[in-house]
Amino acid sequence: MDNESQYSGYSYKSSHSRSSRKHRDRRDRHRSKSRDGSSRGDKSVTIQAPGEPLLDTESTRGDDRDDNWGETTTVQTGTSEHSVSNEDLTRVSKELEESSPLECRRFLGPALGAVLGLFALVTPLAFLALPQLLWRESLEPCGTPCEGLYVSLAFKLLVLLISTWALFLRPPGATLPRLYVFRCLLLALVFLFVASYWLFYGVRVLEPRERDYRGIVGYAASLVDALLFIQYLALVLLEVRHLQPAFCLKMVRTTDGASRFYNVGHLSIQRAAVWVLDQYYSDFPVYNPALLNLPKSILSKKTSGFKVYTLGEENSTNNSTGQSRAMIAAAARRRDNSHNEYYYEEAEMERRVRKRKARLVVAVEEAFTHIKRLQDDEPAASSPKHPREVMDPREAAQAIFAPMARAMQKYLRTTRQQPYHSMESIINHLQFCITHNMTPMAFLERYLSPGPTMQYQRENGRGRQWTLVSEEPVTSALRPGLVFSLRRLDFSLVVTVAPLPFLHLGEEFIDPKSHKFVMRLQSETSV
Repeated sequence: MDNESQYSGYSYKSSHSRSSRKHRDRRDRHRSKSRDGSSRGDKSVTIQAPGEPLLDTESTRGDDRDDNWGETTTVQTGTSEHSVSNEDLTRVSKELEESSPLECRRFLGPALGAVLGLFALVTPLAFLALPQLLWRESLEPCGTPCEGLYVSLAFKLLVLLISTWALFLRPPGATLPRLYVFRCLLLALVFLFVASYWLFYGVRVLEPRERDYRGIVGYAASLVDALLFIQYLALVLLEVRHLQPAFCLKMVRTTDGASRFYNVGHLSIQRAAVWVLDQYYSDFPVYNPALLNLPKSILSKKTSGFKVYTLGEENSTNNSTGQSRAMIAAAARRRDNSHNEYYYEEAEMERRVRKRKARLVVAVEEAFTHIKRLQDDEPAASSPKHPREVMDPREAAQAIFAPMARAMQKYLRTTRQQPYHSMESIINHLQFCITHNMTPMAFLERYLSPGPTMQYQRENGRGRQWTLVSEEPVTSALRPGLVFSLRRLDFSLVVTVAPLPFLHLGEEFIDPKSHKFVMRLQSETSV
């Protein structure tokens, strides 16, 4: 009996010691993991790119829930954070620093052009006014020829002013990394012309106090004519030269493979980059990182590795080798069947999207039947049996949004569009559709099909920052085989330049009298 009690005490102590050792081991492992996590946290930082809507956890992962998840699940959403390396942080900070003087760089070029253009327009008037102010008594009378030159000069200056405003004083749509060669050439040409005219005016007119006022007026008119010719040259170089298509640009988005083709004329690399970016914001569908994720059943598959050990006698070597080969072959067959699982995952996703779309269309159709536009001649008074409340478009949109809210939320989650449509934006769009008598399908157009990138831009957001990457200087002209890319933090646009084919068009004349036909009769026909 004592032996049994002593044995039970030992067993209790041994089990207690084993449990305490396990507890200490788990605690030590937890401490080591926490230390490793803290050390790893020192190597990475967490940032949020400015102006970029980040997807929350619920939107990025697949929708593997049933159709009644909204009634039985409490969802907490928020803006997730992306961990990036120190190099990414340095690049983002550099972009922010470069975008800080963006407003100054945006208006610096047009301001310099406006000052130079104003100086060129005032110069002919100064040529005419200075002799009248300095030595008016000694000037020879000009008479009718000078009056005709005055009228001609006035109309030429008016045309020059309007063309300068239309051609040069437009707000720029982008800031270029390098100077625009043709624009700088034209500004330098205008400056040289005006400076040379002032030089000769000072030497030939101001210094000897020229008395022939008719010659002075002709000198000013010749300057206006020269400025008009420069204006014509600017129109040809800046607006006409690139209108004739010469190259075909293929633009591909590196993340999802979306591509478009565009025909352009003779442009520099930086101007072609600005042109394709304008087309990108209006033609390309919005970039949604959540649509790039494969189903979780495919991503969670890991390649199974096997290590075969021979424990026993030598005669069991053949059996163990056969079993290991059979296990490896079975794992390979499971990996080969991953495309079937992906196919069924896609089919199930399409079925779920169609179901949610049908529910959303029905819910919106029923919600729109609850409101009616009040006509001007229709009385707004309501009876006790049928009370009516007159609402403005905002109140009407808020009233009919409640019946469709759940179906809208489920559809946006299923199609992974929730980060781009907030409740406030949906109500504003609904108010817009009600105000302009749009149908339910016109309201759903924005959500049933992905719109262009421009549709999801924030109204108060700053300009998008792009980086032009090219092996050649960005001021050089396009040529066949050239490749350049436009990079952002999350994706890039790769542009390939190809020449348009030269077309050989021949001519062949067909005589109208040659159109003659004969009916072929057969015994089987009914004719």
